Amino acid sequence: MSVRRRTTLRAVAAATVAIALAAGCSNANSGAGKGGGGGATGVLTIGKPDGPQTNNSNPFLSTSAGATLGYRYMIYEPLAMTNMIKPTEKADPWLATDWEWESSFTKVTFTLDERAKWADGKDLTADDVEFTFNLLKKHPALNGNGIPFDGIAVEGGKVVLTFKESQFVNQNKIIQTFIVPKHIWEKVDNPETWPNRTPVGSGPYKLKTFTPQTTTLVATPTYWNGKTKVKELRYTAYNDNSAATTALATGKVEWSFVFMPNHKQLFIDKDPKNHKLWFPSGLGIHGLWFNTARKPLDNPALRKAMAMVVDRNAIHIQAQATLYPEITNPTGIPLPAGEPFLAPEYQGANTKPDVPGAKKLLAEAGFTLEGGVLKDPSGKPVTLTFTDPAGWNDYITGLAIIKDNVKQLGIEAKVKTQTAEAWGVDVANGNFDATLHWTNSGATPYDMYQNVMDGAILQPIGKSSQAGNFGRFKNDEATTALKEYANAKDEPTRTKAMHLLQKIFVEQAPMIPTAAAPIGAEYSTKNWIGWPTEANPYAPPQHTQPSALEIVLNLTPAK
Repeated sequence: MSVRRRTTLRAVAAATVAIALAAGCSNANSGAGKGGGGGATGVLTIGKPDGPQTNNSNPFLSTSAGATLGYRYMIYEPLAMTNMIKPTEKADPWLATDWEWESSFTKVTFTLDERAKWADGKDLTADDVEFTFNLLKKHPALNGNGIPFDGIAVEGGKVVLTFKESQFVNQNKIIQTFIVPKHIWEKVDNPETWPNRTPVGSGPYKLKTFTPQTTTLVATPTYWNGKTKVKELRYTAYNDNSAATTALATGKVEWSFVFMPNHKQLFIDKDPKNHKLWFPSGLGIHGLWFNTARKPLDNPALRKAMAMVVDRNAIHIQAQATLYPEITNPTGIPLPAGEPFLAPEYQGANTKPDVPGAKKLLAEAGFTLEGGVLKDPSGKPVTLTFTDPAGWNDYITGLAIIKDNVKQLGIEAKVKTQTAEAWGVDVANGNFDATLHWTNSGATPYDMYQNVMDGAILQPIGKSSQAGNFGRFKNDEATTALKEYANAKDEPTRTKAMHLLQKIFVEQAPMIPTAAAPIGAEYSTKNWIGWPTEANPYAPPQHTQPSALEIVLNLTPAK
């Protein structure tokens, strides 16, 4: 999802390759030690507070169980593995040993690893890669990153992709694409809805059993890139944050990403020696997305006024327990990482609530306040529904704070909870007023803004949007600026476009940024060691990120 500065990406140095291979060279069926504990049995337990899941392992659908729980990353592999903490660094070769971009970023050539095989023993070839990219080109619903594929061909055993426009901002997205087996997927009538319940990938794991509560993966003895000490992965879907926290605290779960209102007391203090957490962030954010296609939220004055009264500091302390980095700039750009991208007019700007200023803005836009009730220019009271999954207490608490904040403007809001699955479908289809949700992240704020404001991925309400713009935000100026940023041939042009995007984001308020998006996790070193840390940030620790496989391959049993 990030910008890459070099036009040529060679295979990493021999030392890096050696590390990657060493990470996956142990026997999954060796027993991995003696005595009790997950490490002793080769089992790693993973949990997430997303409620019961539907049996769907389609790797391209963001609403599938494989995506929600993160196990798709253990079955399907990318061409290269990037590090979201350091997105401008070279990616690690994976299915591809080498890839080279032309200077215009309109052509890339992949050289594949000849050792790669599918879990069923068949060779993974350039034909599979060509088929995969053509699959995404033909089926936009599977093309979650909205990559505008043009030419896709095999030339001399290498895969060559060509594009009509620069893919400067899409380099990581392209090299991180899951590759699927042609001999299986070419027989599927409708891959956009196919649940893929017996998935076959090139990764080191295959699906053993699936229930709405627990999904179990087992190591593939014939994995082409070696074997892993972790011979079994058990993913459990808990109903809420509280249940997932209890599972972590008692050791039932060893790896999770769950919000805790008091992480020290609830988790760390239960086993200070082994219970760890690390929450780095990228250039993505969490925030209140507005459905700008619904009245009265189609009025930018109302959205901006709401943004002006939301107390981000209260959300940081009360809803997020200071665990997530606070947003202090109205552009939404996380600081200090995003400081170099800030437009001069927003240097030093802050998100301190301004109720009088918001009321003035509303009055100038034709809104009236009668008996403590805000009415839109047509005279209709402004009432809103905020939605998020039940059990996501950080989001639910955040919505409660925002509800109280906007009450100061005379807005009557209510909070509605859903199952995580139903919520995900509603968000994708545009069936909501406003919801707390995250954005994409990358090496620059482009990915964040593109995810929220790009008219090129705009879908009508009722049609699922897998690529983003869930709020159905339509602004031709923003769409043009995003395109100019992506296709710019020099930094001044790119900088001008970035500054304009910030101005549109602040003035049109398609969403209210509430926190920098963490890509962190809680984990235990009781049975497994080798986790990424601040001292060794080889990957973000969250198990629903693309580099989760790299983490599992790096784990070894604790002594």
